[in-house]
Amino acid sequence: MTLIERLTALAVRIGSEVKSKITANHPGVARAWVCFGYDGNAIVLRAAFNVASVNRIARGRYRVYFSQPMLDTHYCWTALARSSTDNGAQRIAIVRETNNEKTEQYVDISCATTSTTYADSTEINLTVFR
Repeated sequence: MTLIERLTALAVRIGSEVKSKITANHPGVARAWVCFGYDGNAIVLRAAFNVASVNRIARGRYRVYFSQPMLDTHYCWTALARSSTDNGAQRIAIVRETNNEKTEQYVDISCATTSTTYADSTEINLTVFR
């Protein structure tokens, strides 16, 4: 057996082992993710997994609906927002406020400036783990 054949066999074996250990139910696998933004007075959904839709509730506030609901509300989400300009007008995804909801069917996220004023962004990336 040549070195190339041995390396190929090893790669196949490693792939089989990893595939049997990391399944769709593994806690390190995202349950949902989405890349969207508010551009031209409309939500632009660029790419997503397990996200049915995104609605703009108000300026800088969004509701992300899951295609398949979460098992419960004990999931973790993280989000990043892109600045709308290059001159320091930063955007941040902020922690839910009292009025925002987190249910099995959807999660509310907010985007704000560094002075905590709600603001839209042309790109927001959300990932959900459970």
